[in-house]
Amino acid sequence: MISINNISMRYGARVLFDDVTTTFMAGRRYAITGPNGAGKSTLMKILTGEIEPTKGNVSRPKKIGVLRQDQFAFDEFRVIDTVIMGYAALWEVLQEREMLYAKPHDELTDADGMRLGELEGIVGEEGGYTAEADAAILLDGLDVPSELHERKMSELQGGQKVRVLLAQALFGTPAALLLDEPTNYLDLDSVHWLQDYLNAYEGVLIVISHDRHFLNSVCTHVADIDYESVLMYVGGYDDMVMAKTSVRSRIESENAQREKKIAQLQDFIARFGAGTRSAQATSRKKEIERLQTTVLARSNIARPYINFVMKKPSGRHPLEFKTLRKFYGDLKVIDGFSANLERGEKIALLGRNGAGKTTLIRSLIRNAPGFIDEADRHFGVDSGTVRWGHEVAVGYFGQEHTLEKDNDLTVIEWLAQWDTMAGQQELRGLLGQMLFSGDDVTKPIRALSGGETARILFCRLMLQKPNFLVFDEPTNHLDLESINALNISLQKFEGTVLLVTHDHDVIDEVATRLWYFDHGHIEDFKGPYEDFLIQQQRKAALATARR
Repeated sequence: MISINNISMRYGARVLFDDVTTTFMAGRRYAITGPNGAGKSTLMKILTGEIEPTKGNVSRPKKIGVLRQDQFAFDEFRVIDTVIMGYAALWEVLQEREMLYAKPHDELTDADGMRLGELEGIVGEEGGYTAEADAAILLDGLDVPSELHERKMSELQGGQKVRVLLAQALFGTPAALLLDEPTNYLDLDSVHWLQDYLNAYEGVLIVISHDRHFLNSVCTHVADIDYESVLMYVGGYDDMVMAKTSVRSRIESENAQREKKIAQLQDFIARFGAGTRSAQATSRKKEIERLQTTVLARSNIARPYINFVMKKPSGRHPLEFKTLRKFYGDLKVIDGFSANLERGEKIALLGRNGAGKTTLIRSLIRNAPGFIDEADRHFGVDSGTVRWGHEVAVGYFGQEHTLEKDNDLTVIEWLAQWDTMAGQQELRGLLGQMLFSGDDVTKPIRALSGGETARILFCRLMLQKPNFLVFDEPTNHLDLESINALNISLQKFEGTVLLVTHDHDVIDEVATRLWYFDHGHIEDFKGPYEDFLIQQQRKAALATARR
């Protein structure tokens, strides 16, 4: 159990939350929600003890698992040891035991021998003898290959390090788990494994995630940061949104009825306040005081509006490619894949991280007509033909985007360069849709956050109006409101889409066709994600029956 008592957090004049008291109970799984900048990570750091609140206090269990954000803190340690370090007390005992055993035998004292006996007892009680095996199970579930377990953390890529740090947080069955963005850098298989693990977890779980499906699948309660407070709701993310919307709608409706009644009473007072019916007018004044409307605090939720429209449609077959091959040395990432796309198809690319999804995207757009940066046109393939269709104009949102932040352009100046015919009103309108208002449009692009960078790239696509959209991990850095807006816009888009994402709901609600990458093979599944999952379950059941 974790309790917060009368906590407040302020940064200067800005109030994140004020005088909050609540309890996070064992056996429950909580999401912390709110838009970017609302204070989710700040609240998480208060709960872990990393920072102190402006006012108030927190009580927490001794044994908690925390997802560390510093990818470089454990570079000198083995991967398997980094996981075990998640249970700090056990790690310290193992280290002390190792130091004593490293002493020459003739230098061991009676006290050392007695201490070794104590340490062996603690190791046995705390699961130290199976620590490496337990750590390996977690790593395997998170798709960290066994050949990496003995390597140093410094040898791993960023996404692999995050998985190891997640395993570290889960290790040792802590009484509380506090996870900030645990699904970052995880492919769908790993996300599903994590969902199952957390649903079986019996302690108190507190998680921040921008993956709506993950929150709905895992969480039993939602702690929503809004109205300068932390409001607790029962259920998953969608349950919270419905309850929150319902309460606000009810209050707004009651206020409208009260305002109408007040207006009628005020009209009566104005007509009869000084005449023979003045006593009745006085009675009406008292009724007005009783009918005062409920003051609705301003919510901090801001919803962007994304609307992709085409300048003109493409031909019926916007893209066809045959026997495409791309190798990295002996590694055959794409080995003879062919496909023909129909206008209006929305294709999601699925598979483990590193399976080749981004490689295929880059192999296709290298000679695409439309709005492709020059740097993306120099990507080489080993063989195959890629033919783009009539009137195709491709818009691309890459996984890595820097916006050339070494220059001094403002937000509106950067956007204007992509359509010199666009006026200030159109540019400001697009930026306003994506929550750049007032002085935000004159902010230098080098000062933009990851979420702001993604939003201005969406502005560029809306300005360019392509008929073929290519997205590589577009939901990275987006909050839940922005991801939902992107989801809706892609469903409504009348052109063709290629999409790499690990967001379950976006795939489920947008994709009409799937390219599934599995151990060097790409399966072209012509149908929605729900049907694909059913097929995968049948394959798994058949494979099990054959054993």
